[in-house]
Amino acid sequence: MSSAVRDVGVPVGLVLRPYRGDDDVPDLVRIINAEWQHDGVPARYTVEEKLVEHSHPSEAFDARRDVTMAEVDGAVVGYGIRGWVDVNDSFVRTYRVDGSVVPEWRGRGIGRAVLRESMRLARELAASHETDRARVFGSQSHDGQPADEALLASEGFEAVRYFFDMARPALDDIPDLPLPRGLIVRPTTAADARAVWEADVEAFRDHWGGHEASDENFLRWIESPGADPSLWVIAFDGAEVAGGVIVGIYPEENAALGVQRGWLDSVFTRAPWRRRGLARALMTRALRMIRDRGLTSAALDVDSANPTGALGLYESLGFEVERRSTAWRKPFPG
Repeated sequence: MSSAVRDVGVPVGLVLRPYRGDDDVPDLVRIINAEWQHDGVPARYTVEEKLVEHSHPSEAFDARRDVTMAEVDGAVVGYGIRGWVDVNDSFVRTYRVDGSVVPEWRGRGIGRAVLRESMRLARELAASHETDRARVFGSQSHDGQPADEALLASEGFEAVRYFFDMARPALDDIPDLPLPRGLIVRPTTAADARAVWEADVEAFRDHWGGHEASDENFLRWIESPGADPSLWVIAFDGAEVAGGVIVGIYPEENAALGVQRGWLDSVFTRAPWRRRGLARALMTRALRMIRDRGLTSAALDVDSANPTGALGLYESLGFEVERRSTAWRKPFPG
């Protein structure tokens, strides 16, 4: 059911309505890309990526339940998106509340109205959940988004963690490092995807944050247009996945940003194989592969307080911090 918003300072005619399915996806992509371009965030979405993301509803994220569209006079000017996850490092369930407003409609109360509606709907969903975990709201902002940060702070959110986007601006002078004894890297195919995904999820269980480990989320990942097993650099110990680097190349994003960049979307090592130089050896192989594909730079993101020392590893391989993003939390009322 759509609802008109009548808060003081909100444009007359603002309507918050539920997501209507695939027909709304182009507007979602248009809004987030317009925000990122305006704010200098070096990332872009495609319609195809968003369609896959929404095509596998799960308990933790169902677009028809968890996306709200904001309209003024019939034009879509913003949206809110929600989801929940159980956090690894504390006994907390986080209900994510994120969203965007097109730049020309900022400063009119739309973002606040969308945020408050998302928090209301998240509390409504949480009331149907049985869990002993403390419940908190979570959100995120990027460098270059002071209005987003001010909005979250004014609504009672606090910054709790920082993440860095890092880049290696050139792909020359990449060392050739040996793998730890007994491990091999072989070509991977779609048949390896589930084992690789499960190893990646396991490797991050002792890290901050959380991950939805559902079958539906696996399908979102492997069916994404950017999922290409031929780009993965995976180390095997016999039949077991020991660690890996999931590489992604996104031509539409590169074209929009004017770069030739490959992403190290995930760098992971399972606990029994850590502290042996595996991640370093795999990353050098991934960087050479990106170079061999004709690209000129590489990027990744990292938790600034990663307990495995990832930040230092990446800096030692020539990556430099380019931008910061912030994770925010707010306790549920009561």
